[in-house]
Amino acid sequence: MKRVFRNYDPNLRKQEKAVEYVRALNAAKLEKIFARPFIGAMDGHIDAVSCMAKNPNHLKGIFSGRTVCQFPGHQGPVRGLTASTNGRILLSCGTDCTAVDHQWDGDLFATAGAQVDIWDHNRSQPLNTFEWGNATSISVRFNPGEPNILATSASDRSITIYDLRMSSPARKIIMRTKTNSIAWNPMEPMNFTAANEDCNCYSYDARKLYEAKMDIDYSPTGREFVTGSYDRTIRIFQYNGGHSREIYHTKRMQRVFCVKFSCDGSYIISGSDDTNLRLWKAKASEQLGVLLPRERRNHEYLEAVKNRYKHLPEVKRIVRHRHLPKPIYKAAALRRTMTEAERRKEERRKAHSEPGTVQMEPLRKRRIIQEVE
Repeated sequence: MKRVFRNYDPNLRKQEKAVEYVRALNAAKLEKIFARPFIGAMDGHIDAVSCMAKNPNHLKGIFSGRTVCQFPGHQGPVRGLTASTNGRILLSCGTDCTAVDHQWDGDLFATAGAQVDIWDHNRSQPLNTFEWGNATSISVRFNPGEPNILATSASDRSITIYDLRMSSPARKIIMRTKTNSIAWNPMEPMNFTAANEDCNCYSYDARKLYEAKMDIDYSPTGREFVTGSYDRTIRIFQYNGGHSREIYHTKRMQRVFCVKFSCDGSYIISGSDDTNLRLWKAKASEQLGVLLPRERRNHEYLEAVKNRYKHLPEVKRIVRHRHLPKPIYKAAALRRTMTEAERRKEERRKAHSEPGTVQMEPLRKRRIIQEVE
């Protein structure tokens, strides 16, 4: 074999940009053609799947597509599941609690209900108890970087930060609508995202708490998070983006109660009201199986070309287009109409008022009613 030398002089290839644009357009079309995100369903439950946990040291039981074992221990529904750091202990809570979560590094775990209790594996009584008001806590999540910090959401529309080294809660914010779930960013532990009742997700900085579905979970890389919603869809967001990059749905899937990223970030597991667990690809058009080096380089090149020309109208239209069921499309259109009407109303109120009397509040702070320390 002889080594082939390339001359990169742009004067020799005057149509290079036009050729790359056509390749980017074809790459965007092929991505839609080969988008097959759904892999399979895992049945075995006789009622709705409302919670789910992943073992950080064992993935085989999740991806096998069959029930490995069952643990009958609750008389009613199971409201929360979590696994210990070493993956040897599985914790569950029933109707007497609403959520449970284990420390990322330690032997403590927390349960949420009428109060937040901190437990140890070897004790039958809680080590500590936190209360702030009379509201019932809905979700609880430990910080992955600081094991002594946890965040909870409650039925009084509040999000509270607790520090186990203190005798009282650290900070509390009250929003306009209720928060259903909380997820910390594993790569930036100072940030967390809340899934809210108003169909939006809000990201906060725990150091400032002033930046602005049913369940939410971050990918292991911390660059994306996935949400499950009452509208029977699963959406994947960039950690710093305002719109979802993917929307997954099937004809038979009902309301999605819980979603999880796999520990390698390649798959998404969802649990819904139709008693099924479903396995999805994190990238809809990703090819499964072993790729040859030449195929991998080709995929990387097409992805780079597509990102270079993604701002052009034709490529942007193909990349952003999604086929949605009619109820979901109509609900999104109705919400856009309501948001636009609210914006016009605020502009008219400001235009017909005395200058300086109506203050326009920033969108990031508009959803927060009060912050208590």
